Amino acid sequence: MAWKVGAAIAVLLGLVGVTAGLGSGGDPRRASWRETYRPPAEIPFPSENPYSAAKAELGRRLFFDPILSGDGTRACATCHIPDLAWGDGRARAATRMQGDMDLRTPTLINVAWQDGPLGWDGKFRTLETVAAMPMTSPANMNLPMADALARLSADASYAAAFATAFKDPAITRDRLEAALDAVERLIVAGTTPFDRWIAGDEAAIAEPAKRGFDLFNGRADCASCHSGWSFTDNSFHDIGVGTGTDIGRGRLMPTSVALRYAFKTPTLREIGKRGPYMHDGSVATLAAVIDLYDRGGIDRPSRSRSIKPLHLSAAERADLLAFLSTRSTGTGPDLTTASFPTAVPAP
Repeated sequence: MAWKVGAAIAVLLGLVGVTAGLGSGGDPRRASWRETYRPPAEIPFPSENPYSAAKAELGRRLFFDPILSGDGTRACATCHIPDLAWGDGRARAATRMQGDMDLRTPTLINVAWQDGPLGWDGKFRTLETVAAMPMTSPANMNLPMADALARLSADASYAAAFATAFKDPAITRDRLEAALDAVERLIVAGTTPFDRWIAGDEAAIAEPAKRGFDLFNGRADCASCHSGWSFTDNSFHDIGVGTGTDIGRGRLMPTSVALRYAFKTPTLREIGKRGPYMHDGSVATLAAVIDLYDRGGIDRPSRSRSIKPLHLSAAERADLLAFLSTRSTGTGPDLTTASFPTAVPAP
């Protein structure tokens, strides 16, 4: 989440505008803001890896199968757990030796809409290139790619599944990554109270949440980074959290002042299930997240210009928290047992 506050007079005018609108449906800009959160028509798939039910089914099997780890004890689902909003609930991801990795496990929710580099520091060029790193990492799944392909090729049922999905029995790295990508693109946020409100159901969320929505898009300007249906601008920002050698995107772009300590903006979908928060799990609760942004984080040359003290009242913090709570489904779609349609499914 990121906020931008203008000069003092602009803030004052913003407050007057919000207050004046509350008696007649909130901020007068609310209707236009709501339009920007309409859901997309379909799940995007790249032309080089088009959707197919057979490919998605193969990807699901691979995602949950520890065959892709060296000792057969870890799978993609070890860290990306469906019941934990496709994260792991830890401050930092666990190594196979049960130590801590440098970063926390990012959710896979709405990963199909992740434009540009992926990962907290943007080390992955595309979604199709993500799987190989955790699979081959000695600290994670610890299985060299050549060994993974040999294992799968030696398994008759996998050989048949690859032949069905790709119309060819050869099992290659590109096809392994494409199958995992196919199922990961189907990990989509379910319909929430917020979505029902966006669709026109005024009773779907309460008045405090609506006021929080106005703050989110207005004076607090969280939407400058957490924008649109997926609540992310897919960019990298220093929000004043990282310290020391934990420099995020700056590790890959060492000459950029703005990208030092910058990390990817995460989606806010299912945010209530995804604590602790930040790239390093350093903030325990959503209330503490709001307090962090209210303070403005660490002031330094790389800190985003959108991050400044907000001076929120206790009531405004409560309204923002109420709004954030509208982004959870309660249960959500069960991708582990769902049947895949022949055509690309809608979100």
